[in-house]
Amino acid sequence: MKVNPLSAALVAAGVLAVSTAGAFNLTPEWLKSQPKVAAVQADSSTVASNAVVSDASAPPPVPMLAAQGVPNYRAIVKQSSPAVVGVTVAGMHKASAEEQGIPQGMENDPFFKFFRGMPGFQQRGGPQGSVPFKGLGSGFIISSDGLILTNAHVVRDAKDVTVKLSDRREFTAKVLGSDPTTDIAVLRIEAKGLPTVRLGDPKSLEVGDPVLAIGAPYGLEQTATQGIVSAKGRSLPGDAVVPFIQTDAAVNPGNSGGPLFDGGGAVVGINAQIYSQSGGFQGLSFAIPINVALKVKDQIVATGKATHARLGVTIQDLNQSLANSFGLPRPDGALVANVAAGSAAAAAGLKSGDVITQVNGEPVVRSGELSSLIGLASPGSKVKLTVWRDHAQREVEAKLGGAEDATTQVADADGAVKPGQLGLGLRALTRDEKRESGIEQGMVIEKVAGPSEKAGIQPGDVLLAINGKPVQSLDEVKSVLSSKPKSVALLVQREGDKIFVPVNLG
Repeated sequence: MKVNPLSAALVAAGVLAVSTAGAFNLTPEWLKSQPKVAAVQADSSTVASNAVVSDASAPPPVPMLAAQGVPNYRAIVKQSSPAVVGVTVAGMHKASAEEQGIPQGMENDPFFKFFRGMPGFQQRGGPQGSVPFKGLGSGFIISSDGLILTNAHVVRDAKDVTVKLSDRREFTAKVLGSDPTTDIAVLRIEAKGLPTVRLGDPKSLEVGDPVLAIGAPYGLEQTATQGIVSAKGRSLPGDAVVPFIQTDAAVNPGNSGGPLFDGGGAVVGINAQIYSQSGGFQGLSFAIPINVALKVKDQIVATGKATHARLGVTIQDLNQSLANSFGLPRPDGALVANVAAGSAAAAAGLKSGDVITQVNGEPVVRSGELSSLIGLASPGSKVKLTVWRDHAQREVEAKLGGAEDATTQVADADGAVKPGQLGLGLRALTRDEKRESGIEQGMVIEKVAGPSEKAGIQPGDVLLAINGKPVQSLDEVKSVLSSKPKSVALLVQREGDKIFVPVNLG
């Protein structure tokens, strides 16, 4: 793993990447240049119900030691570690600049690009710039018939997934589905009578409660570390849907996907990320609450994928000065900076300057809480929003859209495009794509047909702007096209170069 030593990094606590040229660079772009105001897209919902059902074969609660209430870590490890597994993955991924043999800082140098095409220049990677990789992570068994939870980033791009049990048996695993939004993946192995963990309730956790992590840091299987809950409901840039549990339990690369236990031996979270300047543990670890993971698991098992609701607003936190200007006694709530045209928020009558203070009666103190409450809801569900507007409180009901609405294909699969359409299949950039490409906003072009295809637009290009207007959602694309222009100028990024492409819409 390579991490910029001069900037703090929130990294996947997980995949040790081994390829032909090195490891993943997991330094996120958001930490390289912090914006003054962190606005997030509130595409995010109510966490699953308090009732968490464990597998019938799950072990009983572990009693505390002595009268002091000290957790019996020895008993927790003995009881639960047989259900913790190692996950090994192999596949192909897009080669980084380092893996292609490009010197640091030369990725976009025009002279270097020219000489790369000269005879005799040795370039690593396959014909599409892909390289083989191997990775390690952790997971845990939640049902005796072989259902396993881990992180989505552990199995990303994996062609082969192998699960190793604590008794050293190995199984080829099938990825039933993964959800990059919450970083949850569900695996299945063909086995019966497996040991399972007991599932707990993250809502019962309090700051200061003891926790225990078990996983395979750096490939060292069945490693246990302990700490306390440092914070709850932590919203992280790029992961606004998940209300993370923050702990100081030592978590390192390879721990990704492993369980976080409470003092009674019940799983309350999935270890996913660390905040680090070195790429290793520095006291801040983040786990996905198990009730969030189970809700995603249920959808994946039923349909093979997970869906997330979308309100369609850009929001930011309040400070005391803003609260005073809006007549609020405290800087609590999510301030609406923008409402997307055609979104659920627009249909409900939300306006820029509204402050959302509650969702279905649940308080919203910070903007990230709104993202979580919305994003974990089901598309099509109705929510009651308590909104502060014009120095008065009012109730607003909104029927939530789907997050996939922002990535709906504009072009039909067969290439048939109506007059006035671009003929593009678009989706939003993922967090990893933003980090790897250095592009903060834009949409990935997945399909091309009609006018755009004739103009030379290619799948894999990133659409940055239309007629000079930056785009990062389908609503913004539609807004430009709503005036029915005869032609548009698309600004796209292709292999590090930005070019304008005129498209005649006829």
